[in-house]
Amino acid sequence: MNRKTLLLATVAASLLAACSAWSPRGGGMGFFVTSVGSGRGGDLGGLAGADAHCQQLATAVGAGARRWHAYLGTQPSASQPQGGNARDRIGQGPWTNAKGELIARNLAELHGDNRLTKQTALNERGEVINGRGDTPNVHDILTGSQPDGTFIAGPQNSTCANWTQGDQGSAMVGHHDRQGLNTSPPMLSWNSSHPSRGCSVPQLQASGGAGLFYCFAVD
Repeated sequence: MNRKTLLLATVAASLLAACSAWSPRGGGMGFFVTSVGSGRGGDLGGLAGADAHCQQLATAVGAGARRWHAYLGTQPSASQPQGGNARDRIGQGPWTNAKGELIARNLAELHGDNRLTKQTALNERGEVINGRGDTPNVHDILTGSQPDGTFIAGPQNSTCANWTQGDQGSAMVGHHDRQGLNTSPPMLSWNSSHPSRGCSVPQLQASGGAGLFYCFAVD
């Protein structure tokens, strides 16, 4: 092997190593917004049902080899005395969208200076999701979370009864497009903008949503 060939081989190996280190588990999509909701509003079948929905959508586009979880918080209840944090369900990152664009390197960046916008918060098929100014606007994304990814304490229903309620109640939502009625920080939040008007399909639509939620690859 001559010096030029050796140099090219060394450069190629270095680039391959860098890409492998940068991409989660060797590459592939690690984040998406669901293209469709459950069809039952805020009733996602609990966390297990939401996770299964993420897995099904990922499998449909060839990403089912990874384990997927929904980014959803839960509140303390009679059957579940401890609340659950959305941030504790999604692994450590990094996460890329369907086009290979980096969303966040880790949990700190995800809940700080992440790269989520309307153009990067894509569904599992790599499609842009309607936001503010589009018809219909479906930028309300179910999370049940505070801005730092922790659950919402207190008696107010912020999770559609831990994602089992498809009628009354409410859920905290974020705006995937980082747009709102005004430019105050809550309206620009991807995970904690405002409570929905209810948990039914019509109520979520009236708020500007379609019962969509975020999915992350755990490993």
